[in-house]
Amino acid sequence: MIISHKNKFIFIKTGKTAGTSIEVFLSQHCGPDDIVTPIFPDVEPHIARNFDGYFNPLPELYVSRGKGIRQTFIDLFNKQRFYNHLPAITVKSRLPRKIWENYFKFCVERNPWDKTLSDYYMRKWRSGNQLSFDDYLSEGRFPLGYYMYTDRRGDLLVDSIVKYEDLVNGLGEIFDRLGIPFDGSLGVNAKGEYRGDRRPYQMMYSDVQRRLIEKVFDAEIRIHGYRF
Repeated sequence: MIISHKNKFIFIKTGKTAGTSIEVFLSQHCGPDDIVTPIFPDVEPHIARNFDGYFNPLPELYVSRGKGIRQTFIDLFNKQRFYNHLPAITVKSRLPRKIWENYFKFCVERNPWDKTLSDYYMRKWRSGNQLSFDDYLSEGRFPLGYYMYTDRRGDLLVDSIVKYEDLVNGLGEIFDRLGIPFDGSLGVNAKGEYRGDRRPYQMMYSDVQRRLIEKVFDAEIRIHGYRF
């Protein structure tokens, strides 16, 4: 994730939505006082900075009503104020109110059937190609994104959500608003090497698998109007 005081924006990084490539691109336009969290493995010319430090845990403990208290104090003990894939609700709690309210906040979301396949191929590669799609689905570890940009009532916490399917145009509009030069290319395709089978996702699901994703990602489908 990135908090840019220079350009007055907050980028919330969701999973399997070109987030790393966007981070690498944006980090080159950030100032020395901006907050840029580490990415693993590191990708040049990305340089992390200003992400660690202590924070007041009370605001997020109040908002969460005690849920997640263990993680809050782990982060506080380790001085992990900001890090990759931190939900917007937590970012909001760890920032001064004036910054959160006045900076432009955005993220990217993706069709859940396509996003799930992308996540599967990454985990299959990491398993040494030993993970079947059915086994992946049975584990229940899905790349849900809605909790990254909504509060506990389901209300949006960001100002704009770019559709991955229209990434260049969506980012172009936001970067133009922020005054960040953009020629239509992020200049890097980080973590895009896992998926070898590039057939349309509709060809890769059985009816049972399709309905499972529809059920699991119900909130995202309703928010964004995605269709199989």
